[in-house]
Order: sequence, then structure tokens, then C-alpha cells
Amino acid sequence: MDDIDKEAAATSVENNDEVGHFLQADEIKNPLTSEHGREKWGNNVEFLFSCIALSVGLGNVWRFPFIALENGGGAFVIPYIIVLLLIGRPIYYLEIIIGQFSSRGCIRAFDMVPAMRGVAYGQVFATTMGTTYYACIMALTLKYLFSSFATKLPWTYCRPEWSSFCFSASENATVGNNQTKRFSSAELFFSKEVLRETDSLEDGLGAPSWDLVFCLFVAWLIIDIILCKGIRSSGKASYFLALFPYAVMFVLLARALTLPGSWNGIVFFLKPQWKELLNPKVWYNAITQMFFSLAICFGTLIMYASFNDFRKNVHRDVMIITSIDSLTSLLSGCIIFGILGNLAYESQTTDIGSVVKGGAGLAFISYPEAIAKFKYLPQLFAVLFFFMLLVLGVGSNVGMVSCVMTVIKDRFPNIPHWKVAAILSMLGFLCGIIYVTPAGQYILNLVDFFGCSFIALVLAIAELISFAWIYGTKRLCEDIEFMLGIKTGYYWRICWTFVTPGLMMGVLLYSLINYTPLTYKGETYPMIYYALGWLLWAVGVGQVPIWFLYEYRKQHGDNFRTVTIQKCLTTIFQMGTIEQETT
Repeated sequence: MDDIDKEAAATSVENNDEVGHFLQADEIKNPLTSEHGREKWGNNVEFLFSCIALSVGLGNVWRFPFIALENGGGAFVIPYIIVLLLIGRPIYYLEIIIGQFSSRGCIRAFDMVPAMRGVAYGQVFATTMGTTYYACIMALTLKYLFSSFATKLPWTYCRPEWSSFCFSASENATVGNNQTKRFSSAELFFSKEVLRETDSLEDGLGAPSWDLVFCLFVAWLIIDIILCKGIRSSGKASYFLALFPYAVMFVLLARALTLPGSWNGIVFFLKPQWKELLNPKVWYNAITQMFFSLAICFGTLIMYASFNDFRKNVHRDVMIITSIDSLTSLLSGCIIFGILGNLAYESQTTDIGSVVKGGAGLAFISYPEAIAKFKYLPQLFAVLFFFMLLVLGVGSNVGMVSCVMTVIKDRFPNIPHWKVAAILSMLGFLCGIIYVTPAGQYILNLVDFFGCSFIALVLAIAELISFAWIYGTKRLCEDIEFMLGIKTGYYWRICWTFVTPGLMMGVLLYSLINYTPLTYKGETYPMIYYALGWLLWAVGVGQVPIWFLYEYRKQHGDNFRTVTIQKCLTTIFQMGTIEQETT
């Protein structure tokens, strides 16, 4: 660094003695001047829209409705909003601050607490697992998108072999006697035509559906094209990825509200069931859903914020993004439960929660049901909806793959973007084939729980301990004041230090004490799959002790051990001296 840069760095440190606690003097140039070759967003709006495209995605439209359905509708909404205020928003702001201040990816951002670097590696592992099955959801979306160009939408009518237990989604007509349990043609199309789903894992995974394999290839090809030129290309795409879905969602909401019985479903969704607030399982699901809705604790937000200008006021952006994200979840919930209310009306039942089976397929059953009831141009609305769902999936997956790419680029900066994107896309495609087998949804459910949700909860606690307790909330707030010129309020300080980690620790302990084996559609897994699930969890969470020991062994001269022994001996000596003086 030349003399001018050194003088500027010295002046910055003099103005705030505690600033940049994990930045060396010769590194202050990096975040302030954006040199050393690190990319930046084209403008501030690109960052905002990219975060919206990342957070407002399949986690809101696909995952939120079926999690809400499994937790009693209105019983889930209140905990979800509370969790947003006490966990989601504080962690979101914290990760954005860390990424922008360090101007590094999630791995190198932990230079502030090197012993806890394993938290970041575990988050990258969970992100990688999530990327594989998110691409599978994109493949299902492409399958429906291609099917939407048919003269008659294939999920709107019953096949002859279903005649005894099927009712048409488009005509609301029932076929068969009233003693037989009936299913919507949309549900049967998804399970029997698209997934060709098996009833259990006892017979193995089965051969992949080659039409879904092709769709999976197209999905990864789209991701590769967007990422081949780095963060600037994905930033330009974010304008469309963030805005287009809302146009289609409001059209579907308008249609859902006009369906008979839809208001019963929406009331079921929004009406609080206060007794469920004492159910820790609901709180656990609200917390893990918040991770997916906001994309927190997966390393992606730190990565996105690392491309910001050092002085950018991200406080305003955080408030906008988290509010939009939660409102989108509620919007998609109203659409889904409005349609479920209509399905209950057509099925002549009052139990809205049992109209369709839960799980990942809910969005591929209920949304097509609504489209089937459009009297005019249903094909057009089907194309628009599934294109919107594809856009949401692309927005989420681009961010997740970018996180993994940034880790690789930070370590090997000379590798071209397109090569990293191509290799990751190819590996993601090969790993994703397992999800398009007849038992693929069983595997997706397994990976979602053990490889993502459960890992994210544990590592979120470790992340807060690293930033708020080891690095220190006081230091962090001083860094924020240096960077943004604003003082951090007590709301953020208290949440980071006590409330957020305390709530997550309580829910984690309860879930471990009351753990029950994971099921899919009421079916348990063979023991070998539970073992594989716990192995995935161990690989993700195990990064914390592994990297702690690695950093400990790197210390020259056994500093940590020597200092610890010295402190213990000093304490013992002082206690002995006090005892003698007392005698």
C-alpha cells in the first residue's frame, strides 16, 4: 500500500480505536476502495432486487403453505410473525452487516472469529444440499410449464383408470360412488403421472423419470447461463426475477377469492388457534421456515452483501426486504388456503386440513386446481403461473449457487466464472437425478430436514454466539457506527445477545428431547435412510468442532494452551494468598 493509502488507513483507525477489529490496517483499503479485483453490484437497486429475488422464492410460495397446513393453518401464522420480529429480522440485519463490513464471502467473513469458521463451512454444506433439491422443484415446474401448452390441461380431467376415486378439477364433477374416498384429478396427475410416486421405500428408489431428467437439465442450464458472467449478470436478471411473480400472484388471488368456499379456507389460515402457541413443534417449524423464507443462516446473504459499497445504508433495505418477504408468504398462504377451501366445498367436507396431502406437492396440486377453474384461457394462465414459479425458483437457486461459487472464487480467484458455474451446474444436475426417481420425494423430505433445516437451526445458534458473544455485540455496534454512521438500537443489541439465541436454543433442546422419527405422508423410512440422514446432519454440524481443532493446532507456540494454564495457575495462587491473609 502506498503512503497515501497508509495515511488514510491510519486516520480511519485513529477516528475509531475499536473499528475493524478483524481487519488489518493494510486491509482497510479493500472495503473502502473496492479494489483488489472484487466485483460490485452495478447499483444499489440491484442488491435490493437480488435479495428480494433470493428471499421471496420457493420458500414462500412452495414451502410456506404446506408447512402452515401441517401446523394447523392459523396456529402457524402468529408464531411465524413473532419469529420474524425476534429471530428473522435480527439475523438478516446481522448477516448483511457482516458481509458488507468484511467485503468477503461467508467463509472469509469468519476471519473475525477464526476458531468458529466451521459454522460457515457447515452453512455452505447446507446450502449445497438445498441447491440440489431446489433444482428438482424447478424441474417439476418446467414439466408443468411444458404441459400447459396442451389443448386441454392434463390435470383437469380424470383418467379412465381413476374413475372410481377421482373428481374433475375443472368441472367439479365427481365420478364413482359416495362411499369411496375421492381425489382431485390435479392431485392424481401429480402423484401418478408426474412423479410416478411409489408407496414406500421398501422397493428402492426406482428408475428416474426421463422427462423429469430432461427438465432438470434445462433447469441447471438456465442457472449456468445466468451465473456464467458473475454477480453483475445475476444482478441484471434480478429486476425481472423480483417483480414478475407478483403480477401473476395477484391474478391468482383474485381468482381464488371468487371460488365457492374459498373464504372458509382463508379464515382457517388466518384464524389464530391460541392453544397451539404452547406447542414447541409449531415454534420449531416457524423458525426453520423463517430460515428458508429469508434465506438466513445459509451464507448467501453474507455473500450478497459482500458486493456492496462499504458505506451503503443497508438498514433501510433490511426493513423493506423482510417486510416484503413475510407479506408474500401471507399472500401465497391466502391463495393456497382459498383454493383448499374450495376443494373442501367440492369434496363436501368441512375438514380443510385434510383435503389434500401435505408435503412438497401442495403447490403443484392446489395452484393447478385454481387454474383449472378459469373459464377463459386457462392455458395462458397456466403458462404464466408456472413461468412465475420457475422465475421464483431461479431467483432462489441463483443465490444459493452463487454462495458456493463465491467460496471457491475467494479461494481460487484466477478460475474463470464460467468454469466454476459450469462445473457446479454439472455436479448439481448429476446429484439431482435421485430426486426425479419414483421415491424422489422421500429423499427430498429427508434432505430437507436433516441436510438443511436441522443443520441451519444448530449453526444459527453457533453463528450468533460467534458474532454476539465471542466477537462481541459492543465491537459489532462500533463497526456499524463506523461503516454507516448510525448507532445500533437496543432492539438489535438485545435480540443478538439474548433473545434470538435463547429462543432458538430452547426450541432446539425441546426438539431433541421430543424427537420422533421423520415420516413422509405418514410412512416411516427404513433404518438405513435414517442413518444417512443423521450422517448428513453430522457432516454439516461437525464442521464446527473440526475447524475449531484445526485453528487450535495452527496456533504457533501453543499460545492458547499456555495462556489457559497461566490463567489457571494465577487464579489458584491468588486464592491461596487470600486464604493465608484471612488466616
